[in-house]
Amino acid sequence: MPPHISFEKAEQLIYTKADWIKEHQTRMQQQEQQVTVYDHNSEFSTRYHALRLLTHARYDMRCVIQNGHINVFYPAFKEVGDPDVQKFIRKSIEEAYRKEAKQYLPERVAYFADKFGFEYQSVFIKNAKSRWGSCSHTNNINLNLHLMRLPDALCDYVILHELAHTVEKNHGPRFWSLLDSVCGNARALDKKLKAYRISIF
Repeated sequence: MPPHISFEKAEQLIYTKADWIKEHQTRMQQQEQQVTVYDHNSEFSTRYHALRLLTHARYDMRCVIQNGHINVFYPAFKEVGDPDVQKFIRKSIEEAYRKEAKQYLPERVAYFADKFGFEYQSVFIKNAKSRWGSCSHTNNINLNLHLMRLPDALCDYVILHELAHTVEKNHGPRFWSLLDSVCGNARALDKKLKAYRISIF
């Protein structure tokens, strides 16, 4: 805590925030429980690739993304549930999402821009931890690679949301009216999007 705050005041502050702290801890625990543990029975696929877990006689771990598969190789002496193996699997899946996003998302942005008459500069694929997308003041569209995990309707919603920001920079009534005109029921889609967490898969 800051040095100018007394212990008594800090204790009082914690007490007044007790409900928020408890709620935050519960939410974090729930999120951690939702993280997938991958094993050899996992039937996991991205949009274009299926996960394959393979052991090899080496000490390192490696990933080969090709021919419609995410091939994850890990040492035969390790258990698939080992935290390091799980971390590498997740990193490999993320790399597949990145590869797919670089191809799919710019094409989707171009499609909607042409369909609805939006103008933008460039599309950048990011791995942000808290935002699905953003639009810069120069109309560059930044999209999170984890959009590839979302249902098509929500992925398209985020793209249209950011394209709408090329015209309306804030979230005022005109923004929502514009967004409704291109995707319909924007508020309901926005609510559905909030059920998804970027870092949990």
